Order: sequence, then structure tokens, then C-alpha cells
Amino acid sequence: MTAESAASDSATPGGRADGPVPVLNIANVLTMSRLALVPVFLVALFWDDGHDQLWRWIATGIFAVASITDRIDGDLARRRGLVTDFGKVADPIADKALTGSALVGLSLLGDLAWWVTLVIIGRELAITALRFWVIRHGVIPASRGGKVKTLLQALAIGLYLLPLAGWADPLRWVVMGAAVLATVVTGLDYVFRALRLRAGGKRAKAGA
Repeated sequence: MTAESAASDSATPGGRADGPVPVLNIANVLTMSRLALVPVFLVALFWDDGHDQLWRWIATGIFAVASITDRIDGDLARRRGLVTDFGKVADPIADKALTGSALVGLSLLGDLAWWVTLVIIGRELAITALRFWVIRHGVIPASRGGKVKTLLQALAIGLYLLPLAGWADPLRWVVMGAAVLATVVTGLDYVFRALRLRAGGKRAKAGA
């Protein structure tokens, strides 16, 4: 569940529960388990200089499991009314920690160009800062493009993690290229929506 989707879920009827929602719930446990898997994933990725086939399969499996929890915790929070303030903060941290560690790890191993890592991580950090900039004016709901971006990033990273032969390089480039394009486009869309939201908030205050 991305930060955008977490904010959107909290604003829907399914994302609210009757009475206080306990912080220790299944959705938050899955979020924290994803965060806990990050150092385990890094150990597997860098084991034996990072290019042992068995350990790359293990690292890929850990990344896949962690990515799946990203989808499950969002569905649980929405369906069971388990959205909490803690989850809203912890979920994007876990997402960025998993994706960021995978990208930086692959770049350190020489498997992924650094510019790709910097573009994706830079976008995520910029959007996080932008979210705080407009938070008092409202919440920007998740977009389909943001969900597609998250899926493409996960698929692209998975392909780079897999110890595949050279025949897979064109497929890796295409999927990662699509992920980078979606990252930039959705980032720009978020900027435009944030500016409209902030401008609308200022006009509302001026007319009050």
C-alpha cells in the first residue's frame, strides 16, 4: 500500500472503524514485517559478493514476499476498518525502505545504472516533502497511475534481482524503462494536483 493509497483508504467508508482502532492489528503487523524483511533481504542480496545464483533467488523470494504484504495490508486496512495514524506513517516508510534498498543494492552491485536509482528515489522523496507541504489543505487521493507505477517498479526490480542470463536484458530494460517513465509522469501529476489543492485552499480561506 503506497502512501497515496493509504491516505485515500482512510477517507473511504471501508477505511473507518467504529471506535478507536488498535495500533496492534493485522494490517500494521504486516507493514512492520515488511520493514523487518528489509535487512534480511539485503543480507541475502549481498551474500557471496551478490552474484551467487542461489542467494539471488533467495533475495528475489524475500523481495516478492515483502511486496505481496504491501498489497495485503492495504486491502485488510480498507476492508476491516484498520486504518491508523501509525499505519499511515509506517506504511510509506516500509515501502520506500524496501524499494530504495533494492535499487541502491542493485546499483552498488553494478547491475543497475545509478541514474535509474536516483530518479526513482528522488521522486519518492520529493513527493513525500510535497505531501507535507499541502497536508493542511487536504489529502490527494491515490491515482491509477500511482498504482501502476508501484507495480512496474516491483516487476522491474524483481527482474533485475533474478539471476537470469543475458537474454533477459532487453526485457529488464523495457520494464524498468516503463517503471521510470511511470515514476516521472505520476510524480508530475502529483505536483500539479498538489498545486491545485493548495491554490484551492488559499481561495477558500480568502473567501471565508
